[in-house]
Amino acid sequence: MEERINRAKELFNKGYNCSQSVFVAFSDLYGLDEETALKLSMPFGGGYAGTRDICGAVSAMAMIAGLETGTVKPKDKEGKQNCYNCTQMLMSKFTEEHGSILCKHLLGLEISATPVNRKDCCEYVGFCARLVAENIISEE
Repeated sequence: MEERINRAKELFNKGYNCSQSVFVAFSDLYGLDEETALKLSMPFGGGYAGTRDICGAVSAMAMIAGLETGTVKPKDKEGKQNCYNCTQMLMSKFTEEHGSILCKHLLGLEISATPVNRKDCCEYVGFCARLVAENIISEE
């Protein structure tokens, strides 16, 4: 899984946004080609289309959680809850480490009610890729 974490960071350093970088590092596990994965994850970068709301790397974790644990049954309350629980666990781990999941707080553009552990966005990308690798992917 270390390769996937490094791939996410490499993608970010090449210029892809935070969401694309995390999502594409795992997209092949779900039969998604890279072009489709890049397009699908693009709008979540910069905290939802540059609005600085939820961190794009966190959004990518949620998309991967959906691919890994999501349900396709319309009234599957248990399945939905399983996916929500997985996503909430990932978000909680991110918040515990960094203080917020909001891009504007992580970048220091707005003061958070809780202390924020500010880092370079590439570090958030790597952290999210690691959370995915360690908590929901069972590839290796």
